[in-house]
Amino acid sequence: MTQSNKLTEGSIFKALFRLALPIMGTSFVEMAYSMTDMIWVGRVGSSAVASVGTAGFFTWLAMAFILIPKIGAEVGVAQSVGRGDMEEARVYIRHGIQITVFLASLYGLVLIVFRNPLIGFFNLKDVKIIGDAITYLVIVSLGMIFYCINPVFSAIFNGYGDSKTPFIINTIGLVINMVLDPLMILGIGPFPRMGVAGAAIATVLAQAVVTLVFIIAAVREPKLFSDLYLLGAPDMSHINRITKLGLPVAVQSGMFTVFAMIIARIIARWGPIPIAVQQVGSQIEAISWMTGGGFQTAMSTFVGQNFGAKKWTRVYKGYFSGMAIMSGIGIMATCLLIFAGRPIFAVFVPEEETIAYGVIYLKVLGFSQLFMCLEATTAGAFNGLGKTMPPSLTGVLLNAFRIPAALILSSTTLGLNGVWWAISISSILKGIVLSMWFIIMLRNNPQTKGIKLHDLMPKGGVFRTAE
Repeated sequence: MTQSNKLTEGSIFKALFRLALPIMGTSFVEMAYSMTDMIWVGRVGSSAVASVGTAGFFTWLAMAFILIPKIGAEVGVAQSVGRGDMEEARVYIRHGIQITVFLASLYGLVLIVFRNPLIGFFNLKDVKIIGDAITYLVIVSLGMIFYCINPVFSAIFNGYGDSKTPFIINTIGLVINMVLDPLMILGIGPFPRMGVAGAAIATVLAQAVVTLVFIIAAVREPKLFSDLYLLGAPDMSHINRITKLGLPVAVQSGMFTVFAMIIARIIARWGPIPIAVQQVGSQIEAISWMTGGGFQTAMSTFVGQNFGAKKWTRVYKGYFSGMAIMSGIGIMATCLLIFAGRPIFAVFVPEEETIAYGVIYLKVLGFSQLFMCLEATTAGAFNGLGKTMPPSLTGVLLNAFRIPAALILSSTTLGLNGVWWAISISSILKGIVLSMWFIIMLRNNPQTKGIKLHDLMPKGGVFRTAE
């Protein structure tokens, strides 16, 4: 293990930034796949955006399956590395990959077999939108193994403390996708105009290349990937451990997507334009959401390694250092969405009516960005400790709150804007509740209850970040 991968010594700020920046970059790259699709599909029209967005709910739902091996491998590797047990880390890697291949194959098959009733759930009524959504869903389902395995490879490297490799590899895939999207969607050069199908094909091809490059990188990192015996029988004790770590997060993600589908059905009462607005708006909002998600992974790895090394003071200081960093990012995201919504939304969809709806969406959701960032950071800290239940329980309950809140608020004079406010209010509550939960846990933990914030700060007010 190189010094640059070791997070149990030295400056906490430097360790967090060194780890977090590439992970954030990777998160933006993953977000940019769908964002690039939306930009070019938006040139085809709002109906095409609605098709991709509708089918995209099911690739989004795939995260529920990915997160079981992803979180299990990430936390298992991080804690094993913190203890200096590389053999145990490789066991987590082997089982994480085995679980991913099985779940991805099964889920992709289910999507293809039940494609018609799945898209029919949204009651879209437009035959063209329905047909394009089914086409997009089938194509991405054929490449589901690539979509699922790449985040798990990223998690393994991140848990080891090497966040640069996933960033570089995923960036390669993004560049390929950015080149192929306009060629295949709009039909430039020798390519026919394929529209929505072209967006799906471009994404699958780019993700397949990423998987290939990850395999090459794994071969060159024998300390992590040697003697994995991927075809060997799994050990049920490790399967259970990975499931215990990842299942609560997976349930939260899956329920989040289910609730989002129900919200989308509520929005559909106002027609296809609001559906497109939510899809595009969520891509823009993901600027802060994916930043928070990237930092969540960094916090999970940092806390996991220091928990494995039994360095509770660094866990404590690392959490509050991360909260300070993400507070600044959350405030900047709020200002961006509230004050620059129009020019940002216009990048994706040129239609004025859609832009007008989109500006309101971004302003309302802008108020929750700080709390979204705090929630993500705290969830990462919980995950690093192996306590994945608190963030999952908080997320499921308050995401469920969105449905009755949306129905009630949209039935008032707020109309469609009531749905946006229901989403924003629930995000604010999640950030507050989860952060308070973790702080109370720290105060009651025998290992950290005696630590005071002011004891960690010199006169300048900056955390003493080296032990």
